[in-house]
Amino acid sequence: MIYIDQLGKKVHIDGTPSRIVSVVPSITELLFDLGLEDKVVGCTKFCVHPNKPYLTKTMIGGTKNLKLEKILQLKPDLILANKEENIKEQIEFLSESAPVWLSDVKTFDDSLSLIEQIGEITSSSKRASEIVTQLNHTLKPKRPSIKVAYLIWKDPYMTVGGDTYISGMLNRCGFINVFVDQNRYPSITLQEIRDAEPDLVLLSSEPYPFKSEHLKTIKSLLKNTEVRLVDGEFFSWYGSRQLHIAPKNT
Repeated sequence: MIYIDQLGKKVHIDGTPSRIVSVVPSITELLFDLGLEDKVVGCTKFCVHPNKPYLTKTMIGGTKNLKLEKILQLKPDLILANKEENIKEQIEFLSESAPVWLSDVKTFDDSLSLIEQIGEITSSSKRASEIVTQLNHTLKPKRPSIKVAYLIWKDPYMTVGGDTYISGMLNRCGFINVFVDQNRYPSITLQEIRDAEPDLVLLSSEPYPFKSEHLKTIKSLLKNTEVRLVDGEFFSWYGSRQLHIAPKNT
């Protein structure tokens, strides 16, 4: 069968995959939620949901430092990767020996499409459709009304632009990203945050693990702005993660 991935590339897959390698943590969790845990033969050390599957599957490095030969030794009939999370040259190397389906998720709808397409490829469309229905019910769009700055990094501070999945999730949850006119993950200063006049600053738990001491520091400099810690997985993990957690402190 010929499938089209989210970059528009044709991927030839013989039959229903039975040896799947996922090099994307959120996709690994999705595979388990689709009931495909027995078909997952390898995943990264960052694939922590559900129940740290890298402990029972072959661990094949990190998302940006894949153990390429180890992956090929697993003889995968499908590798699931992501344009942003993985290194292009590593994925191109793997694609010479195995089918690689690449995701590119920038919106909530992209995430739903990913679920449906992986469901089709793996003959789990019924369960995929159920997950999509659950997500649409769980994350009913809210009218954006609260101006927010979402921080993902420190030294330098970094936020999210309007062309990111996180920004789309913020919007769906009723927030207005004050840096929506910027692209990807720009570096910003606290003065720029102050000038943007957000009602709220959200400090993500990942990739930088913001803690209460960081909240206090930022709050002392942005005295008239509310600052909260939030679970970064809720806003940044596409797939089925939102079915397992509620948005904390939001």
